[in-house]
Amino acid sequence: MNGKRLLLHICCAPDATVPWPSLIGEGCETAGYFYGGNIHPREEYDRRAAAVSALAGHTGAEVFLADYAPGPWFEAVRGLEQEPERGARCRRCFETQLAAAAEWGARGGFTHLCTTLTISPHKDVNLINEIGARAAAARGLVWVERVWRKADGFKRSVEISKELGLYRQNYCGCIFSKNIEL
Repeated sequence: MNGKRLLLHICCAPDATVPWPSLIGEGCETAGYFYGGNIHPREEYDRRAAAVSALAGHTGAEVFLADYAPGPWFEAVRGLEQEPERGARCRRCFETQLAAAAEWGARGGFTHLCTTLTISPHKDVNLINEIGARAAAARGLVWVERVWRKADGFKRSVEISKELGLYRQNYCGCIFSKNIEL
């Protein structure tokens, strides 16, 4: 991917520990993008954003932290609050995050888009890659399809996170999955 500008959608710092250095190692100019409107409460967003910034310092790469704006996310998932995990609400959440990343990438002059979401053993990688490809294409970007959990990617991300002292959350960030108060 030499000569390409890739924007890596980052759901959280631990999940970026394997993808980000890997993409940089491929010779691709790679910057990170952290959305976070799906993360609740605000204090949790702040912890995760700080961890993403710390990881950016370790990688030496640029990172963009989207302003904390949960309103559009709540609007996107309205009516899906009672959906089970891995259901329609999660799909809408992925669509919202990846659309925001694609929009940011297109405005910022990036040519390619990828995500860290596929490192999780709890997420549907085919669905994520389908949504990502659609979001990227709609904005003139090339989707880079990866399944980061292959070759023990998730296990390595846990180990690297511990080595770097990164904050590692215990839920996706969605108040409906955690059943917490705002």
